[in-house]
Amino acid sequence: MTSRGIYVYMQHCADGSYYIGSATGEDLSNRIKQQNAGTFPGYTSRRRPVTPVWSEHFDRITDGIAAERQVKGWSRAKKEALMRGDWTSVRQFARRRAGRPPDA
Repeated sequence: MTSRGIYVYMQHCADGSYYIGSATGEDLSNRIKQQNAGTFPGYTSRRRPVTPVWSEHFDRITDGIAAERQVKGWSRAKKEALMRGDWTSVRQFARRRAGRPPDA
């Protein structure tokens, strides 16, 4: 039996916030449609429309869940660096949060 894996994704909400979530399946299109339709009560239903800004597929569901939890804890600036694929800034923000000076 083949596992479909999991997507971890970030959406930009109408109020300017970011929503981080995960979904199994072939792609994210159904989840995005459901969230924009307000199908399920919760964070995104009160902040529609939502626009996908980043996603990554993980073969192992446990890896995806760990990544989702990690990204949820990141600062706004670090999330935006991830969206841009700016790994230098992602690493820089990680160092700052650990208490090192920004130019270290």
